[in-house]
This record gives sequence, structure tokens and C-alpha cells, in this order.
Amino acid sequence: MTRRIGLFFLAAAAILSAATPDSHAQSVMTRHVREVTRTARVKSMGRLPGNRMMQLNIVLPLRDSAGLQSFLKQLYDPASPSYRHFLTVREFTQRFGPTQKNYDAVVSFAKKKGFTVTGGSRDGMDVQVRGSVSVVEKAFHVTMRTYQHPKENRTFYCPDREPTTSLPFALWHISGLDDYSKPHPLYVKKSDYARAHGIRQADVVTYATTGSGPSASFLGSDMRAAYYGGTALTGAGQNLALFEFAGTDLSDLTTYFNNIGQTNNVPVALFSTDGTSTACLATSGCDDTEQTLDMTQALGMAPGLASLVMYVGATDTAIIGAMTTHSPLPATIGCSWGWTPADPTTLDPYFERMAAQGQTFFSASGDSSTWSATNEAWPADDANVVSVGGTDLITASAGGPWKSETAWADSGGGISPDNIAIPSWQQLSGVINSSNKGSTTLRNGPDVSANANFTFYVCANQAACTANEDGGTSFAAPMWAGYIALVNQQLASSNHPLIGFLNPAIYAQNVTPIYTADFHDITSGTSGSFSAVPGYDLVTGWGSPNGIGLIHALTTGLPSPPTGLQGVVH
Repeated sequence: MTRRIGLFFLAAAAILSAATPDSHAQSVMTRHVREVTRTARVKSMGRLPGNRMMQLNIVLPLRDSAGLQSFLKQLYDPASPSYRHFLTVREFTQRFGPTQKNYDAVVSFAKKKGFTVTGGSRDGMDVQVRGSVSVVEKAFHVTMRTYQHPKENRTFYCPDREPTTSLPFALWHISGLDDYSKPHPLYVKKSDYARAHGIRQADVVTYATTGSGPSASFLGSDMRAAYYGGTALTGAGQNLALFEFAGTDLSDLTTYFNNIGQTNNVPVALFSTDGTSTACLATSGCDDTEQTLDMTQALGMAPGLASLVMYVGATDTAIIGAMTTHSPLPATIGCSWGWTPADPTTLDPYFERMAAQGQTFFSASGDSSTWSATNEAWPADDANVVSVGGTDLITASAGGPWKSETAWADSGGGISPDNIAIPSWQQLSGVINSSNKGSTTLRNGPDVSANANFTFYVCANQAACTANEDGGTSFAAPMWAGYIALVNQQLASSNHPLIGFLNPAIYAQNVTPIYTADFHDITSGTSGSFSAVPGYDLVTGWGSPNGIGLIHALTTGLPSPPTGLQGVVH
């Protein structure tokens, strides 16, 4: 009898253990369940088939997040002896990245659970895996369900609960567990703008009148003439990166340069970060407009770069993981895509790594006017990136200097809808005031701006090129990445380190009398709820670069360079 009772309790314990497999499991440190499913705003339509294959990216956490915050504070303090003493990739991993033991444990965990490990690295803090839905569900103690999308005419999948694992430590994030928000390029076609606003395309206004391209449209070289205006700096020795969710056909880039009578001398490489194809052919239904215009704007501003690499991937963590570890390490990065992650802190460890390694990430602020919960602000409202808004530029002549600029009517900006706390550099006296109507508790954007109106010459999709048909802050972000490559070239020539994360420097400088020597202060124009005003505003930020003035401000009056530092990140 006693033996039977004992067996009964053993069986009961086994059943209870099987019923609650995550009772002693480690949680993942970021959110993965979408709010619409968590709050039951949408009902499940069923489960994903168990044999469907999924590609995931398992991200490990920083080893010492508090220590990194303290390090970054000193790194960007001009009074600190550590000012701009950036870390190499290896140094960052040794100080703040996952231990080799923990990284190996995640690889072992993935293999034991039935995944195929396809990529990732300890430096990248990620393990890329592929496995069936059944494998995913068992490994992370979730059920993968499908739902009708509340805003789009499609279904999406998402886990029914937050993932947990049997690892002895917590993971940071698991990318690829849902497809609720599909990344989209932030360029805008004039025809789409007219349709959305119920007006004729001819009434959209404006088109370029002073560009040197076909139909007076602006070329990338025109933006260089307007915002830099010199010839000495070309970005020589600098490596620039573009963040892309799709590849391209480089024949479109060739067509662009052939048509405008210019030659591209910068080596361009397409790099797949997770096995995603780098090809993009119109015959296969792929649109490479965004990818091509990103290149033309970056190359136009910095025509002498050492390299331009387009990093292509299926998940944001895979792309940015490669950008923070690849050799040569890109110092300036442009991103012209928008998406909404389940958790807006997902990429923060990577953005912080970029700041520690001397990299600058520029994100287009969007083309739907004022930020809100219904139009995607992220990643432009993240406190660790430089958010780039839009303007309407007029030059003095074709290929000539800057003449005037107003705010672009659809420039993305405002107060963070993701409730991201206001960073220290926006808390400086004189930044937020009653005139610009910014928040004193939440992140405000954009930080800077550049031309984004429907005034550009674009070649894409192996088809006829267009003039004055495309616009958006998509153009402005790679422009700024190219411009800061000029700054970094100047710094390197005087043996100073890279500029790194730009915002601490420009906010501190621009609350002083030298502001108008650094930036074109955009003081007219409105976008949504906010207007351009003197000084900082939530439509154009501080404005657009004032030629050599901003370069001079960012490259002079610096502490003596550290011994042996060559102005580059190894």
C-alpha cells in the first residue's frame, strides 16, 4: 500500500512538472508578446504548422550593463581623461560582452533542442538558428499562434506567452518570434502622397528648380555642394554602412552614375548578415528603390570613402550585430527603414556598443509627420541614435551652395510614443522650451535634418529613372552618414579619435552662441503638431549642417590625442 502511494505521488509530481515546464526556467529580459494579443484585441486563428521552419536570432545580454553606462558617461565627457578613448570590438566583448562560457552554453542549448546553428558570434552577442515551429515551441515553452492583423490585410504569428529557457542565465532577446510589424522603407513616392492626402499629384508641390540632375532634380553631389561646399574632404579612409532589410541590383547604381555623367570610385559591397539574399530584382517582385537611393546619397556626400557596405538581413539584431563587429568596422551608419519591435529596448545593447566603439547610427525620423502610437517612430525615437528629420532645400544654382531651407511638411518628429526617457543631452538648459513645445520627461526628435522633399533623381528596379518623384527622410539619413564621414576624415588627419555618438557633442555646442555657425537654423514651416522655430525644434531638430562650420566645430578645440591613437577604430 505504501509503495502504491509513493508511486502515485511520483507520477503526480511528474505530471505537474510536465504541465509547468517553465516553473523554474529563466525568463528572457525583453518582451516578445504583442500588445494586441496580450490584451486580446485580436483572437487566435489557430497555430502555426509544427513543420514550418523558422529563422531566429538568440541574443545574449550585456555582462555589465551598469558598468557600461558609467563607461559611456566618461567616454563622452570632454573633461574626462577617458574622453573618446573608444574600445575595439575585442575590448568591448572582454569588458561588457557575454563570457565564452555563456556563449558556448547557448550554442549547446540550441543544438540539444534541435536547432541548426547557422551563424552569429560571441562579439555579435548572438546565435543564429533555424528550426521547425515544434522545435521553437518546445525550446522556449511557447505556442506559436496566428492572428488576423488589426490594421493590415494579412495574418501574423506571435508566441502566446513570453519565452523561457532551461539555461542557467537569462537571455536578452529572441528575434524572429513574430511578424506583426514588417520593416518598410521610409522613402515616399509623390503619387502615393497625393493619394493619401486626396489631392492631385500635380498639386503636391514642390519640385526641384535648382538641381543639376534631369528636370533640375537634385543629385547626391548637389547635397554635398549645399551642405559641405568644399572639395578637400571626401571621406577618404572612412568606412560607411547602410542598414537594409533587402538587397539590391548594383546595375541601378551604375545606371544612376552613367546617366548623370559621374563616376563612382568607392568600392561597394553587399554583405548578408544571416544568409538573406543580397539580390533584388524587379522581375522577382523586389523593390530596391530605398537601397539604391541610400547609396547615391551617401556616395554623393562622401565620394572618396574607403568602402560602402550594405548590410542585409532578415532580423534587426542580425544586421546590427554584424555592423558592430565586421572588419573594417563602419564608423558611420545610415538606416532608412521603420518598424515597431515588441520591445523598444531590443537594440539598446547594440546601440550602446556602437557608442563605445566610436560608431554613429543615423535613423530616418519618418515621413508621416508627428510621431504617434499609430505611425512608427522607432528606431528614430531611441535615445541612442541620431534621428534625422526632413527639410525643403533651395540652392543658389545648379550644383551650387545652400540658399534657403524650410521644414518639410511630413518630417517625422515629436515626443517618443514608445515612452523612451529624455536623454541627458536634451535636458541641457535651452534645449526644450515653450517655443518648441518639447517634453521634459520623454525623448524628443529629430536631432538634425536635411533635404527630404520630392526633389531627387532616382534610379531603381532596373527601370527608367525618375526626377522629382521620390522624397522622404530616407534621403536625409544617409546624407548625414556621409557628412560625418567627412568629419571623421578631418579628425583622423589630426590624429584625433572618431566623433562617435554625435548627440552629446551637438547638443552641448548648440546651446551656445556658436550655434548658427554650425547649423542652418530652420525657423519656418510646420509638420503636424509642431513648427520649426529658432533653435531646437521637433520638426527639423537643430537643422541642417552649415558646411565647413559644423566640421570645424566638431574637429577643433579637442584635448590632445591619446598616444598611438590614429583616429580610427580597429
